[in-house]
Amino acid sequence: MERPGNGFPVAVNALRKAFVQQTVLNGIDLTVAEGETVAVLGRSGTGKSVLLKLLVGLQRPDNGSIQICGQRIQDLKTRELNELRKKIGFLFQQAALYDSLTVGENVSFPLKRHTRLSNSERRDKVRELLSDVGLRSDVDKLPSEISGGMQKRVGLARALALSPEILLLDEPTAGLDPITAAEIGKLISDLQAKRRITSVVVTHDVRGAKEFADRLILLHEGNILIEGRFKDLEKSGDPFVSQFISTA
Repeated sequence: MERPGNGFPVAVNALRKAFVQQTVLNGIDLTVAEGETVAVLGRSGTGKSVLLKLLVGLQRPDNGSIQICGQRIQDLKTRELNELRKKIGFLFQQAALYDSLTVGENVSFPLKRHTRLSNSERRDKVRELLSDVGLRSDVDKLPSEISGGMQKRVGLARALALSPEILLLDEPTAGLDPITAAEIGKLISDLQAKRRITSVVVTHDVRGAKEFADRLILLHEGNILIEGRFKDLEKSGDPFVSQFISTA
C-alpha cells in the first residue's frame, strides 16, 4: 500500500506538538512538492520554528507523522537520521556562524566533514557558493567583519554546500532593514530559480514571502488557517487574515 506523502519531498500528517499545556501545532497536514517554495507565516509563538525543528528531527512530534524524502523520520535510528539530514540544508535564524572561522571556512565546514573533496575542490566549491550569494570577495573575512545581512548570505551558502534536496529557512530576513531584507528575498528567489530546491521558509516578512513563495501558509492557534497564493489570502474574509497581510 502506498504510504501517505509518497511523491512529496515533505509530507506532514496530523502533526501535533505541545509544550507543558500550550499546544503549538494541533494536528496540521502539509505537503510540499518537488521544487516548491512554501512560506509559513504566523504570529510569534504559533509554532513556525517548531515546525522546522520537527522537520529536521531536532524535536519529536507528540502525534502524527513526518516524511522527508520518503522516509518517516520518527522511525529512523540516529545514524539513519544523520544521513537523511545531509539532504536538508538549514538556515538558522541568527545564521549560527562559527565566530573563529572565516567566511570561507564556515561554508567549507560541511564539505570537509561530509565529503571526500580535495582541498582544491573544496576551495572551488566554496568560491562557487559564495559567488551565488554575492560574497566571493569576502571569503577571508571573519563573521564579525561583515554585516548581519552578509552573515545571512554566508549561512545560506553553507546550507547549500551539500547540494540538499530540501532547504529549511528560519526567519531569513529577521532583524534586517527593509532594503537588506528585500535583497535576501530576491536572493532566495534567484537561488530557487537556479536550483529548484524544495523549500520551507518560516518568516514574519509578508512582503518578502509574497515575492519568493509559490504558496503561503498562515498558522493560527495551532492550525493552518488558510493557504494559497497571496491573492488567495487577500480574498479571505477572515479578519485575522486581513489584519496579518495588511503589512504587505
